[in-house]
Amino acid sequence: MTLRKWTSLLLLSCLAACQQTAPSNEQQSSTPLIQGVNFVEQVVAKPEKIVIPYKKYVLDNGLTVILHQDNSDPLVHLDVTYHVGSAREQVGKSGFAHFFEHMMFQGSENVGDEQHFKIVTEAGGQLNGTTNSDRTNYYETVPANQLEKVLWLEADRMGFLLDAVTQEKFEVQRETVKNERGQNYDNRPYGLLRERVAEALYPAGHPYSWQTIGYLEDLDRVNVNDLKAFFLRWYGPNNATITIGGDIDEAQTLALVKKYFASIPRGPEVAMPEKLPVTLDSDRYISMEDNVHLPLLYISFPTVHGRHQDEAALDVLSSILGGSKTSLLYKNLVKNQLAVQASVNHPCAELACSFNLLALPHPASGKSLADLEHIIRQTLVEFEQRGVEDDDLVKVKAQMEANMIFGLQSVSGKVSTLAAYQTFTGDANYIAQDVARYNQVTKADVMRVFNQYIKGQHSVIMSVVPKGQLALVAAKDNFTPPARQIAPTSEIAKEDVEVRKAKDNFDRSVMPKVPVNKAVDVPKMWQHTMANGIKVLGSQSTETPTTSMLIKIPAGHYYEMPEKAGLVSLLADMLNESTTKRSAEDMSQALQKLGSSVSISAGTQYLNVNINSLTKNLMPTLALVYEKLLSPAFINSEFARNKSNAIQGVINSKKDASYLASAAYRRLLHQDNIAALPVGGTEISLANISLEDVKAFYQQQVKPFNSQLIVVSDLPEQQMMTAIELFKSWQGKGRELQLTLPLPDTKAGVIYLVNKDQAAQSAIRIGKRSMKQDIVGEFYKSNLMNFILGGAFNSHINLNLREDKGYTYGAGSSFRGNKFSGQFFAGAEVRADVTDKSLVELLKEISNYAQHGISDSELEFMRSAINQNDALKYETPRAKLSFLAQILEHDLTPDFVKTRSKIVASISKQEINALAKKHLNIDEMFIVVVGDAKTLTPQLKALGYSVINYEI
Repeated sequence: MTLRKWTSLLLLSCLAACQQTAPSNEQQSSTPLIQGVNFVEQVVAKPEKIVIPYKKYVLDNGLTVILHQDNSDPLVHLDVTYHVGSAREQVGKSGFAHFFEHMMFQGSENVGDEQHFKIVTEAGGQLNGTTNSDRTNYYETVPANQLEKVLWLEADRMGFLLDAVTQEKFEVQRETVKNERGQNYDNRPYGLLRERVAEALYPAGHPYSWQTIGYLEDLDRVNVNDLKAFFLRWYGPNNATITIGGDIDEAQTLALVKKYFASIPRGPEVAMPEKLPVTLDSDRYISMEDNVHLPLLYISFPTVHGRHQDEAALDVLSSILGGSKTSLLYKNLVKNQLAVQASVNHPCAELACSFNLLALPHPASGKSLADLEHIIRQTLVEFEQRGVEDDDLVKVKAQMEANMIFGLQSVSGKVSTLAAYQTFTGDANYIAQDVARYNQVTKADVMRVFNQYIKGQHSVIMSVVPKGQLALVAAKDNFTPPARQIAPTSEIAKEDVEVRKAKDNFDRSVMPKVPVNKAVDVPKMWQHTMANGIKVLGSQSTETPTTSMLIKIPAGHYYEMPEKAGLVSLLADMLNESTTKRSAEDMSQALQKLGSSVSISAGTQYLNVNINSLTKNLMPTLALVYEKLLSPAFINSEFARNKSNAIQGVINSKKDASYLASAAYRRLLHQDNIAALPVGGTEISLANISLEDVKAFYQQQVKPFNSQLIVVSDLPEQQMMTAIELFKSWQGKGRELQLTLPLPDTKAGVIYLVNKDQAAQSAIRIGKRSMKQDIVGEFYKSNLMNFILGGAFNSHINLNLREDKGYTYGAGSSFRGNKFSGQFFAGAEVRADVTDKSLVELLKEISNYAQHGISDSELEFMRSAINQNDALKYETPRAKLSFLAQILEHDLTPDFVKTRSKIVASISKQEINALAKKHLNIDEMFIVVVGDAKTLTPQLKALGYSVINYEI
């Protein structure tokens, strides 16, 4: 729900313009035309060119239809994009577009309340909706046989929604939106930054001067009929594009689109909004106190608008200044430990873009926000003197090529690309033009946009400081946004809302029947063990020329001593730094020029190396990976910087309620062992770690024996094995993990209360220790049992707290585990004023389910939802990688999938209910609440619980 970067996944340097057929006669489409459906164009695949082939049509009511056939997997992705976002709202009526994203899931004339999620989930699919400043989209990915059903759902909410929008639903979703704002804005450190900057950057009344989430007072001011009027203005078929991709029959799909959408009447005509240049007459200094640990400086320059001819050059400029370890801001602020973080970006939306520079000072540096502002401005001078280098352009273009190709690995990626281009340019095949403008950027272009939009130009300078520390601001505030001028309007009455009605020759109240699901094959795989003990599992995927790889080294968090928790995380940081052969900056530059990404991170049991590369660049990429793993430099200054930043990150995280809740819950679950501590460590344990500790652990544990290498590539088995031969020279064996995690003596039936002053929301966690993870045993069956309680959107817990009460943005429960321990967990982030009520409802749902169990209809829902989603499990290389990793981790054969399917199909109501009684005993669980202790303590004690103040 934020401003999106238009080009993030849409660029490819080798792309050339596709030849399109002219839209003049039916013979140009191989799909027979239907009356009322007008053929527009066809784009076809071409040898050695990467395009997204499609056919485009327009119905007589103005609905644009784009069909992309891809039979590689038995699934379809459907996207309905409405060209309306928060930029189409009026002053005083902000948040309407986002509000309607919520309302569109609340049932329509022929679809019952809460049934969108239930129907799609039961079909084995996934769905959601998103809103930003310029568009709203709704999407589903489902098995191919479910296409007609989701077309029926989308058509019903496009043409038959308003009669089902009741005052009661309106009130509940208004509360849900408030909870979303609380969770993502008001209760999050720096959460109001963008709202405050936008108010200062844009003129009063500019459609980007408010956030997509809107203002609470605006939501409180309006009634349900205001919302209906907004829908009627913007959600007509002539302001929408429906894009369907996947395993489809084009003629049949077109006929179904006509059946369900053609009779929906047009809405009012929609004109493109005017793109007004944004200028500032002086620097605007603003500030805000927040519940944060570190102050933050944010400088924002207004620039152009999305797809402006200068956007691409400004993107290149942002990369040079703050896009990676090779950037100038990194060198001038982060590398020398003056800041814990510094970055630059240039987000663009339909009407405007902004060039943003951000920095958080390191406390040990003694630098103020004013100092950071001076360094940033000196960095701009340095850039002007340095100019643009050849590698700057090479890196950006290589990364865009890679981003584009990886973005086309899924049907949803291709469909989303087509939908966005159609919505914002009117040309779904705009991709060639988009690529060309980046490929054509020159050094002179970058210098020109720097001089035009940044050098000597005015900006908004925002200081965010800890509460009570306004003296830390970069400069005294010199700008106050003018008060919003909200014109008085009369309340819209029900009779003033004239609903457009469709006339059909079929009964829309009957949900379409679907054919039998197509069988889904488990990916074919191959397996080897290298002489040095690396276990290799791979699969070939030929849809894109890419290779994705995961190396898991048995050297994770569980190998650490509790007093030095975070050691592996620091080791991962060091492996991402310099090697003995090249600096961190040179390594970053080498990878960027290949368009490759390599990230090393710590997990509980493994040190994980994630690699993504275009296959044509795989060999040089793997050579760099090998260098990272075998030749780390372990430079003192780099260690000091990473250790210090890690400590500051932990301290800063304690301002976040969710972090505090998770930390308290983890500690109470395990108490005095390594599992009680976060993978990243605590400020105390991190302070105990020396560079010699990291080196010693590396020498002991970063070895190939029993490591796992999982790969999905378009290369066949033999070529892939040849590609990884360089790892054969890596030798050694680390110590085996010997770990027991005894049960804690944490008190059950009490509330552990963690204080967070004046928290807008409270975080609740309920749970206990439970089973270790298994694949086809009681742990797996218990998660099937939990699916109805808290494992799906339509679960008891979420429907109660979110959809019925409006207490939260989302709530749920699950069984979690690994080889060493397990847990049952339930929780939510809730409005502060209903913390006690939310806790009562959570406990009630768990107890009721333990007592009464699952119903017959719920059991069938669970079976259908779990056993019909196989098509989504293996679609992308990333999904295949996760699947293969599971097989290797647990020493499975692919037959485990069939075994699980049989369990789902055969598990009885009696077994489900017995598991619920066994594992959901509230008396065995403890409770963690994070919120304002002064307010919550008497409320929680009034519930009859003992309340223990708990510190993190």
